[in-house]
Amino acid sequence: MQTAISRLRLFLAPIVALLVTTAAYAAAPGITGPTFHLIAQPAYITQPDGQMIYSWGYGCNGAPSGFAPAAITSTFCNTMQVPGPTLIVNEGQTVTVILKNGLPNAAGNTSILFPGFNVTATGGVTGLLTNEAAPGGTVTYSFTATSPGTRAYYSGTQGDLQVEMGLYGALIVLPTSVPSNCTSGLAAANLAVEANWHESDFRLAAAAYDHAKTCYDREYLFQFSEMDPNIHHQADLQAATKTGCTTGAAGCSLEVPTEPYHPSYFMINGRSMPDDMDPNYALQYPHQPYNGNPHMHPGEQVLLRIIGQGRWQHPFHEHGNHVRILGRDGNLILSQTDPNSLAGPLLFTTTTTPGVAMDGIFYWTGRGLNWDAYGHNAADPVNTNAHPPCLPDANGYNTGVAAQTAINYYEWCQDHLKPVQVAPFGDVAGGGPVTLPDPNILTNGAWYGGTPYLGPDATVRAVGATGTTPPSGTIANPPSSEAGFAFMWHSHNEREITTNNIFPGGMMMMMLVDSREFVIDESN
Repeated sequence: MQTAISRLRLFLAPIVALLVTTAAYAAAPGITGPTFHLIAQPAYITQPDGQMIYSWGYGCNGAPSGFAPAAITSTFCNTMQVPGPTLIVNEGQTVTVILKNGLPNAAGNTSILFPGFNVTATGGVTGLLTNEAAPGGTVTYSFTATSPGTRAYYSGTQGDLQVEMGLYGALIVLPTSVPSNCTSGLAAANLAVEANWHESDFRLAAAAYDHAKTCYDREYLFQFSEMDPNIHHQADLQAATKTGCTTGAAGCSLEVPTEPYHPSYFMINGRSMPDDMDPNYALQYPHQPYNGNPHMHPGEQVLLRIIGQGRWQHPFHEHGNHVRILGRDGNLILSQTDPNSLAGPLLFTTTTTPGVAMDGIFYWTGRGLNWDAYGHNAADPVNTNAHPPCLPDANGYNTGVAAQTAINYYEWCQDHLKPVQVAPFGDVAGGGPVTLPDPNILTNGAWYGGTPYLGPDATVRAVGATGTTPPSGTIANPPSSEAGFAFMWHSHNEREITTNNIFPGGMMMMMLVDSREFVIDESN
């Protein structure tokens, strides 16, 4: 076992080293409506093992009305995406989706379901669950976005094959009335701190729902799915041999078995780790534009929009804290006795059910660590360069006006100046307060699973009093001044953190908690 672990460390370290070379962050990017022109088409999507997998996906049939969030400028919407374009609308809008079927003739009809809405379908041909677009034809769906929240959309035609092939996506409905506390008080202070450090606001809205307790500071969309390459390979071969056949004619239909089901690719937003940590709209993934690489600052309310796509449940675990569920499929979960109180559960794993979406809040402050997360201690000279002050608010956090320009904004003041070691040999100037252990022992290569420091000088502090690197010779944190708590977020199904049975891969990513002077720029 020890030999296997040692080999794994050697294998994993260079991979993780590659991950830290480019700063890339996630958001909830998509296209805006309320009218969308989509097309279902085939293309090949990439996987980290070098495979190009034949797939089907929804894409834009022409230029979309717009992209969101507006702060992201390098955007595209190809005619095929996995997942399909994230559709962003406002509560109360009449939404129109015009779908064209660009799949091979042998694939037959296709369609889209919008669960939770009263949909009117016109045109096309009658299908089992909704009107369908025949090959080369179109169908139109209309509905009113009656309530805010995150939902899935997916094919309602031969779902065991078409959803597996990639015909699914996300719909986000933004609330029309934003509660006043989401734009004042602490929420406004958090925005002011972002502005002080020259960060842009990448949120789609200030609240997830029309409720005062659903305010948030940052948001991410994660769609979990799996893929059986044998099904895709069979569809590819059959579509190629039946090119140009007449739809409905004898022999002009795909006969692809979808059982037994043996998925070997596990994806977040259409990508597997480490590809999911590359930027949104990266040119090397023309059909997989959305990434999965969350960042945050201490004290921020992070909205997670999570959807189970595909056929399996995926028990995804967010290290660092539980996730407070706000609602499912656009249904806010409130107390039966007090409508002002949320009643959603705290989840250790956000286990997804196929086709079901949830909204939840992730929160991390460092409260209760019992040592100073910024590496400061009382033995240092008392000056703001050595350790900025921590003035607790009513809840014990450093959130006053004076703190808005400090790196320890939102620090839990009870732990301020407490060293990691009982007898530290110094602070930033002295190379302390502690020499970090070998990164290969503590966690993944150069990434610490909760390094005990926040701030760009954490790497400097990690070299110890002698000025040498840790025993492994590895720098303890990513370059480009970023150093913070690195929490691995991953599936709790061990098979799902592999790519074609190779670890690491699959449903893995890192939540990086950065101090304020590291600017989280989600425009890339």
